[in-house]
Amino acid sequence: MRAFPPVNEQMDAIRRGAVEIIPEDDLVRKLERSTRTGVPLVVKQGFDPTRPHLHLGYMVSIRKLRTFQELGHRVTFLVGDFTAMVGDPSGRSETRPPLTEAEVEANAATYRDQVLKVLDASGTALRRNSEWHARLSLRDALTKMAGQYTVARLLERDDFAKRYAARTPITLAEFFYPLLQGYDSVALSADVELGGTDQKFNLLVGRTLMERLGLEPQVCLVMPLLRGTDGERKMSQSYDNYVGITEPPETQFGKTMSIPDTLLEEWTTLISTARGPAREAALARCRAEPYAAKRWLARDVVAQFHGEAAAAAAEAQFDRLFKAKEAPAERPAFTHASAALALILKDIGFAASLGEARRMAAQGGVQLDGTKVEDANRVLGSGTYLVKYGKLRFADVTVTGT
Repeated sequence: MRAFPPVNEQMDAIRRGAVEIIPEDDLVRKLERSTRTGVPLVVKQGFDPTRPHLHLGYMVSIRKLRTFQELGHRVTFLVGDFTAMVGDPSGRSETRPPLTEAEVEANAATYRDQVLKVLDASGTALRRNSEWHARLSLRDALTKMAGQYTVARLLERDDFAKRYAARTPITLAEFFYPLLQGYDSVALSADVELGGTDQKFNLLVGRTLMERLGLEPQVCLVMPLLRGTDGERKMSQSYDNYVGITEPPETQFGKTMSIPDTLLEEWTTLISTARGPAREAALARCRAEPYAAKRWLARDVVAQFHGEAAAAAAEAQFDRLFKAKEAPAERPAFTHASAALALILKDIGFAASLGEARRMAAQGGVQLDGTKVEDANRVLGSGTYLVKYGKLRFADVTVTGT
């Protein structure tokens, strides 16, 4: 029989850093049952592969998943490949553009390696919600989801309510999103589901569906949201204010150094490795020496995903770039036929798509030989160009032809 730590110790570890546990008494009962039976809890969180990178914002709850593993429980990391094609409307003021199946699959393919940087592979089940949603009949969707919830309840959700009051269109597919996410918990018989504060409504829908379909309802563990590098909105690739966990060390270091001082305590609390007295010292440094605190935090972020040596090298390169105002001595080199700048940016890996390349240029983030270029449709003639994007990405591009 599997042994678990005492329930009070488990609860202390689970509460740490959480915003809310709904309801806490149910979690205590589930943990007591696990202790009696030796059967671990099924702890679930879903991530829609709308972009290829997991970012630091996801790490807040993924580390809590790791806590459950360390307590002896099983984690299901759910890739929402089906729900990604609907688009999570949480916090949205308008309908999210739908993704194609090919786009979703390309993004989902990267998630396993990324999440196993934090989670223990032996205690992690990686699932996709297309396993059940793609097989459900229309009758199932109507009776097991749509028939269990009312439009009035859905309109209680803050973002839906605001859009409805503003006469902004809400599609029926968006109404279905919380039901689809809730049904994931039914399919997995989840004991606990994690999500950020923006996901609280969806988590509760899962709890309701489970109860109405005759299952023991899950406990909802609500985690704080990490604000992105802009210092305002939650970290999201949609807002281009994220630090990806697989981005190069130099990029991670530079992006972390770019955050406003007002984020230092939040990031130190939510994503640094500092614990106990070390965390208190780090937080005190945030208030007394913000620049030194930011450098420490940037090193810590890089070290978590690339190691201490990479963190030291990234810091040294940052100093070369921003103290000495130099491009890095070692930078990638490419050869490309004459083409529009957008295509070149995409082909050398600076942008994931032509649309992203055009946005990068239009927002003033692209330079050629030290000069800002906002027209991504500009065709580059033959020659060698020093291409720079943002503050950290450099490449030499030799263009052949006319």
